[in-house]
Amino acid sequence: MPRFLALPLLLALTFSACSAVPQAPFGAWEAPLHRHHALVGTVWSVREEQSISAEQFLQRLGAARFVILGEKHDNPDHHKLQRYVLAQLDASKSLDRVSFEMLDSSQQGAIDSLNPAIISSFDELRSALSWDAQGWDWSFYGPLVQDSLLAGATVRSANISNDEMMAVYAAAPNAANDGILDAAQMQRLHQEIDESHCGMLPESQFPAMVAVQQARDAAMAQSLLSEGGSSDGVRVLIAGNFHARRDLGVPNYVGLEQGALISVAFLEVSPESGRAQEYLESFSANAPYDYVWFTPALAVQDYCAGLRSGASE
Repeated sequence: MPRFLALPLLLALTFSACSAVPQAPFGAWEAPLHRHHALVGTVWSVREEQSISAEQFLQRLGAARFVILGEKHDNPDHHKLQRYVLAQLDASKSLDRVSFEMLDSSQQGAIDSLNPAIISSFDELRSALSWDAQGWDWSFYGPLVQDSLLAGATVRSANISNDEMMAVYAAAPNAANDGILDAAQMQRLHQEIDESHCGMLPESQFPAMVAVQQARDAAMAQSLLSEGGSSDGVRVLIAGNFHARRDLGVPNYVGLEQGALISVAFLEVSPESGRAQEYLESFSANAPYDYVWFTPALAVQDYCAGLRSGASE
């Protein structure tokens, strides 16, 4: 090779290697932002403070009794990773039950009465579950629901219905969940609810909002614990990352030894944060999750900015 070609070719190869996007186990990432971030595709063991292989991660999930797969609801990669995990658990014959935050108690009867012909039809399944009334994106969750049913797993609604939510809201506080979270956790939960409403929630509504949050987490835990299914398979909850939190969410209501439940968050990377530990520093606990799987980000958006501007008009 002529020497004058060697350096440009070397630089081109080096640039190509540095700019390669880490592959997802399902193929190409869909979320467009920060795909070249060093953490994209990394599975991080929070307590071990190190990355592990996807194979190690899946082996550990298969040995658990309960698994919570968190998500950022609008990130398509999070749902594809959830689907990948369910497929691997099914392939290892360890998938027993899948509960969904996106299904509420009013839909459980429809789930229980599904016949194989409806399950096999993506559109008929959507109609049978009255999915559109709930406001969740069927293109994200339909494949997860259908895959679970076709795998022979028990599918459970994990959320309370709108009527139940309004009853809890009106009757707050809810004594049924007293003592589940200690004083420090309750203070943090109030703070998180305030921040999630951009500091615009009247303080008078805090008790009701906290009661609803606790009722939802308790219902999600019960969807994992209720009778039915096998005695040794893995039971999975699909829910938002907040519900997956060990410090404030569903794990507190399951009430089992730590090793029996694994909490997983799918988190978007940020160009401002290059170390995995940085993503966990904002939480009230040292280990809010057991594992974090990092993905590209969907959009840079200040959700509160629109609310504040609207309130000021």
